[in-house]
Amino acid sequence: MTLLDIMRASPVIPVIAIDNIDHAVPLAQALVAGGIRVLEVTLRTAHGLPAIRAMAEQVPDAIVGVGTLTQPDEFAAARDAGAVFGVSPGLTTSLISAAKASGLPLLPGVMSPSEVMAAREAGFRQLKLFPAVPAGGIGMLNAIAGPLPDVTFCPTGGISQETASQFLACKNVACVGGSWLTPKEAMQEGDWARITELARAASRLRT
Repeated sequence: MTLLDIMRASPVIPVIAIDNIDHAVPLAQALVAGGIRVLEVTLRTAHGLPAIRAMAEQVPDAIVGVGTLTQPDEFAAARDAGAVFGVSPGLTTSLISAAKASGLPLLPGVMSPSEVMAAREAGFRQLKLFPAVPAGGIGMLNAIAGPLPDVTFCPTGGISQETASQFLACKNVACVGGSWLTPKEAMQEGDWARITELARAASRLRT
């Protein structure tokens, strides 16, 4: 499965921060039950890698990736935990080398036309516009589509259920990233039914 295939598998990729490792499997199951299979588990908490391992092993229908990759040594560790793709907030030469060495497909973050061109020059055609709304949002995506038509985006940052469909309507957007599918209070309360409903609504955003 290519990175573009992964991006097209779910209209929304939930950006997940796990505060309690016991939440990892039921959360993944709830999202998959709602039709959202592609999951980005961030390394923002100490439970990131164990959560990736648990989801990958126990929720076979989930396509588990790792987010917030900022250090080269995180790539191999995430791959070994079961991640099948990676997401980073930006792109550096050391991250490019680590991604190639690990074999983990990387969706790197960019914020400007120059960064898009630099990433494309490094061989990346699928990019994360981050933070999407501060970077110019839909206007920026439409503007970039003209001179750089061969780049596909997953805008992330400031996107909500209410605005996601507007981003998905852009011809150079394959999916969006968002944290609204995994509200902290729902996770703390174990309200997996609510998360399934949010996932179901998100899966309907692309018809």
